[in-house]
Amino acid sequence: MASKNFITLSTFLLLQVIFFPCIAATENAPKAIEKKVDVVVETTVYCQSCEHYGTWSLTGAKPIPSAKVSVTCKNHKGKLVYYKVFESDKNGYLYAQLEEFKMQHSLLDHPLHSCYVKPVWSPLESCNLLSNVNHSLDGARLRYQNKRLRGSNYEAVVYSASPLAFRRSDCSHTAPHN
Repeated sequence: MASKNFITLSTFLLLQVIFFPCIAATENAPKAIEKKVDVVVETTVYCQSCEHYGTWSLTGAKPIPSAKVSVTCKNHKGKLVYYKVFESDKNGYLYAQLEEFKMQHSLLDHPLHSCYVKPVWSPLESCNLLSNVNHSLDGARLRYQNKRLRGSNYEAVVYSASPLAFRRSDCSHTAPHN
C-alpha cells in the first residue's frame, strides 16, 4: 500500500514538474498583437480653369491647398455611419484616414459601395464655387487601386476618388456645358 501511494505521489510530482512550467509559460507568453487595418481615402482638389468651365476637364487646373473635403459613408440601409471633413495638403492632395470607420456588413457596407467624397470649402475667394466634376456634387465614388500601406502591426487599404474641383466665379458662362 505504501509503495502504491509512493508511486502515485511520485507520478503526481513528476507531472507537476513537466506540465506546470508549460502552463506558466503559456500564461506569461506575450499575446499575439492584433494587426490594425485602416481605411484611407485619397483624392486631389483643383480649381478648374475658365477655359474648361462647364466641362469635366481639369486641363490647366491648379491644386487647391487647405481645401475641405467631406467623406460620407452610409450603411446598406441608408443610415449615416461615418462623416468627417478633412483638409488637403499644400498640393491639394487629400489623404484621409477613416479612423473609427466600422463596417456593419463586410459586403454591403464596404467602403467601395458605401462611401463617397464631396468638396466642401475652398480657401480661395477667386475659386470657391462648387463644380460637378466627377459627380462631386452628389459625391464622387471610391475605387480600389490595389494600393496598401503596410507596417509591422499596421495596414491601410487605400481607396481613391476621382479629382474634385471648385470653379471660378469670374468665368464667362459662354463655355460649352457638359
